Amino acid sequence: MKSKFFLCAAALALSAPLPAMADAPEGAAAAPQAAPVAQQELTLERVFASPSLNGSSPRAVRLSPDGSLLTMLRGREDDKDRYDLWALDTASGEWRMLVDSEKVGSGAELSEAEKMQRERKRIGGLKGIVAYDWTPDGKAILVPIDGDLYLARLDGSVQRLTETEASELNPAISEGGGYVSFVRDQRLWTARLGDEARAVTPQEADTVHWGEAEFVAQEEIGRNTGYWWSPDDARIAVQRFDEAPVGIVTRAAIGAEGTKVYDQRYPAAGTDNVLTDLYVIDPDGGNRVKVDLGSDSDIYLARVDWAPDGKTLYVQRENRAQTRLDMLAVDPATGKSRILFSEQAAKDSWINLSDAYKFLDDGSLIWWSERDGYGHLYRFDNGQWTQLTKGQWVVTALNGVDQKRGRITFTANRDDVLASQVYALDLARPAAITPLTDPAFVNGASMDAAASRLIVYRSSPSQPSQVYLADATGKRIAWIDENRVERDHPYAPYLASHRTPTYGSLTTADGAVLHWSMITPKLEPGKKYPVFFQHYGGPHSQTVTRGWSGALAQHIVDRGYIYFEIDNRGSANRGVDFEKAIYRAMGGVEVADQLAGADYLKSLDYVDGDRIATYGWSYGGYMTLKMLEANPGVYAAGIAGAPVTKWELYDTHYTERYMGDPREVAAAYTKADAMQDAGKIADPLLLIHGMADDNVVFENSTALAAKLQAEAVPFEMMFYPGYTHRVGGPKISVHVWTTIFDFLDRNGVAPGAK
Repeated sequence: MKSKFFLCAAALALSAPLPAMADAPEGAAAAPQAAPVAQQELTLERVFASPSLNGSSPRAVRLSPDGSLLTMLRGREDDKDRYDLWALDTASGEWRMLVDSEKVGSGAELSEAEKMQRERKRIGGLKGIVAYDWTPDGKAILVPIDGDLYLARLDGSVQRLTETEASELNPAISEGGGYVSFVRDQRLWTARLGDEARAVTPQEADTVHWGEAEFVAQEEIGRNTGYWWSPDDARIAVQRFDEAPVGIVTRAAIGAEGTKVYDQRYPAAGTDNVLTDLYVIDPDGGNRVKVDLGSDSDIYLARVDWAPDGKTLYVQRENRAQTRLDMLAVDPATGKSRILFSEQAAKDSWINLSDAYKFLDDGSLIWWSERDGYGHLYRFDNGQWTQLTKGQWVVTALNGVDQKRGRITFTANRDDVLASQVYALDLARPAAITPLTDPAFVNGASMDAAASRLIVYRSSPSQPSQVYLADATGKRIAWIDENRVERDHPYAPYLASHRTPTYGSLTTADGAVLHWSMITPKLEPGKKYPVFFQHYGGPHSQTVTRGWSGALAQHIVDRGYIYFEIDNRGSANRGVDFEKAIYRAMGGVEVADQLAGADYLKSLDYVDGDRIATYGWSYGGYMTLKMLEANPGVYAAGIAGAPVTKWELYDTHYTERYMGDPREVAAAYTKADAMQDAGKIADPLLLIHGMADDNVVFENSTALAAKLQAEAVPFEMMFYPGYTHRVGGPKISVHVWTTIFDFLDRNGVAPGAK
C-alpha cells in the first residue's frame, strides 16, 4: 500500500519558518550526485541490512497544533525497522528524540489481535513506535508501545496509562481532547485524560465485538477502527459486530518448533459475513441509541463521519454485491436515517471505496466518484452536484480544503499517468487547475485541517523519497528530509552501478495501451540478456511509475538481468473501463497483457527470449501460475510467492467485488482458479509461502502442491515456518532471494548460463 503522511487536525500558524537546509536543484530530476566515498558491490546482504539503502524513511510526519514542533517516526540506524518518535523545533531548527522506543517499551509480546491488525495495515515487520496521536491542546502525545499506552509530554516525561496483558487496540484521543479511548477484550474503554479507564460497552458472547473493525473492514475496506468521537466529545458512534454467522477456519500457524492452531472466523467468498450494528453512546456508555442501517442486514459498513457541528452522523452503506453505495444522514439523537444520495456502479463493474471526501462547515460535501468513468471530485450542495475535475485522468487523493478561501488541494495523474502531482483549484473557478509540484517526481501530499501547509513526499528514478514542508501554493518552506544521495547517504557507495529505468508503452491486439518500465545493465553490442519479469497484476495497484524502484531491483540488474514490469488491464488509476476488464474473469485479460509484454521483450535484439523468468507475490504469485498454465514455453521459469490458487478460499469483500458470489457464478470461479489447469505447467516452477499466513492462507499452496504431485508435475517449493504473508527480515529476505536466484541458476536462466 501506499505510504501516507497525516497532519494534526488543528489549524497551523507557524511562529517562524523552518530553518532552511541545503536545497536540491528544482526542475528535472538529476542523477544521484557523486560522493567522495569508495564504491562498493551491492550485495544481497546489504540490500536488506540496516541502515536502509533508501536513506531515512520518516513515517507519520505531522505538525503540532500550534505549529511549534514537527514530529515524525524515524527508523534507527542500527535497526531500520524500529521506529522512535522525533521532533523538530520549528523556531530553533533543533531535532530531539521525544520517545525512545527501547527505553519506554516493555518488550512484551503483542497479542494475536494486534499482530493481525498490523499485518492488515502492512506494518507487521515494524517495531517500536508505529503510531501516535497529538492531544488537541498540543501539550502531550498518546503513544502505543508493545501493547500498552503511554502519554509523552514535551518536557521529556512519559506517563504509562495502561499495564495489562491484553493489548489496547485502536487507541485515540477524543476530538475535543478530553478523553483517551481504546478497545480491550472486545469492548470499548474510555477515560478522561489522567483517570483510570472503564469499559463503556457491555461484555457479551465471545463472538461479539464493540469498537473494532471486522476482518474485511481492516483487510479490504480500508477502515481500521470501529468507533468515532463527535467533535465536541459529547457522543461516540460505536460499531457492534457479531461474527457468529462467519464460518470457522482452522488455521495452522506452523512454526519451526511447533504448530499453533487458531480457530479463525474467516468470511470466505460465498459464505456469511458478520452481523453489523451501529450505536451512538455517551462517553460513559449511557444513552445508547441504535442507528437505522436499513432492512438488509447483509451489508458493509464502509465509512462513518460526524458533521463538523456534530449534529449529523454520516454513514456509507455498501451492498453485498458492491454495486451500490448509499450515503446515510443519521440523527444521532434518534438513530433515524435517510439516504442523502447513492452511487451506482457502471455495468459489469463495482464501487471503489475512497477516503477522498470531506464534509464542509457550510453543510456541503466534497466527494470522489467514478460516475463519469474516471475518479473525479464533485461538490454536493443542497441536493445539487457540481463536477470539479474532469478528463481522462484520475484524482488519487484529496489532500485538503481551505474553506475560507474556497480552495481544494488534491493529488492526480492529470499530466502523466506514471507521475502523480499535487494540484489546486478554486471552487468558484474549478476549471483552472494549478500544479503545485515538480513534474520530474512522483508526488503525494498531506495537509493540516485548515489547508494552510503542505507536507509533500516525492521520489524519482534516481532519487529516493524526499519530504518537504510547503505553503499552500506549493512553495517549499524547508526540507523535512532531503535525503540526497551524497556523502554519507547509505546508497552513496553504490552509485557507480546505479541504472535508471526507461519507460514505454505498447498497444495490445484489441487496442489497450499498456505502460512498461525497464532497467537494463550497461548493454554491450551483440550481447543478449536474460529478463527478470516482475509483476503484480491485481486491482488497486499500479507498479509502473516514475518513482524510486529501490535497491533490490538494482541488485537484480547488477547480476546481469534486465528488470521489467508492465501494468495490465485491471490495475489502478486508468479509469473504470481499464479496471473492469477483470470483472468475473480474473486470471484472463491480465495474463494476455503480460504475454504482450513478454512478446515485446522477445522482439528486442538485446533480450534473450529463451531466458525470461517471471516472478510475483500474492496476486502476483497467482499470476505466475496462470501465466505458466496459459503459455507453456514462453517463460523460462516462474516464481510464485504466496499465491491465491482457489478464489473460494479468499475473503468475501475482495473476491466478490471482482468475481461475484461463487454460489451464483461457480463456473467463473472454476475458470479463474489456478487449480484446474495446474497439470499444464511444463516450465520450472518455484512455489514459496509463509506457513502462518492468515491472509492468503497456506492451504492455497498445499492444495496446489497436492494437485501438481497428483499430476506428476515436477516443481520446487520453499515454505517458511512461522512467517505470515510477509516473509521478510534482514536474514530471511536474503534466504528468500538466494533461493530464487539459485533456482534460476539451476534452470539455466541466470546471466552467463549460455
